[in-house]
Amino acid sequence: MRRWRAGGRQVIPRPDGWSVGAAPLWVGSTRQFDVAEVEQAMRTSGGPRRVQASIVGSKSSAVLVAVVDGDHGAEILLTRRSWDLRHHRGEVSFPGGRLDPGESVAEAALREAYEEVDLDPTLVSVIGELDHLSTFVSDSYIVPIVARLDRRPQLVASAAEVDRIFYVPLVELQRADTHREEDWGDHTYIRRLQFFELDDETVWGATARILVNLLDVLFAS
Repeated sequence: MRRWRAGGRQVIPRPDGWSVGAAPLWVGSTRQFDVAEVEQAMRTSGGPRRVQASIVGSKSSAVLVAVVDGDHGAEILLTRRSWDLRHHRGEVSFPGGRLDPGESVAEAALREAYEEVDLDPTLVSVIGELDHLSTFVSDSYIVPIVARLDRRPQLVASAAEVDRIFYVPLVELQRADTHREEDWGDHTYIRRLQFFELDDETVWGATARILVNLLDVLFAS
């Protein structure tokens, strides 16, 4: 039986009826990608899959999936939301949020990253988009914007929104004791969720779905 790392203290509203799902083919792989390979894979992926919004009038949002080269290949910039927030408190997420009137999705992702972690937009080079997501709980239509950083910049967390800023190597997400797919529900309705259990954080929800999508794109290249 597979065992997973400890994870964090994120609150998971797991129902009584759930089971472990299938593992993607990249689980257990030690292959390391650098940022140049991420960029190449994004440019040859065929573009994002666009979905229908779960709710009519869903609010458009964008998140920034920033990658930078580290000691173990490409790393992803992540944040942990403040435990004082009313919604999604303590959850691991990408910098991001709602679009302002007249903004493009890329402009919104860059603005939100600047507001949340003080990431200078001039240091960011947009590569492309991953599959779009529609979430029922937060009533959002999310566009993930993938971008490269040429170096790790000095970042500062917005005290009102972000508790922690950290980077995770993609190869760490591929570990067999890190990724888990869960099927929630019974034979009448199954909801499939993705999880990454790190040593001190649990990544799940839309953030985990985006990371799985990125890894799928990389291993298909």
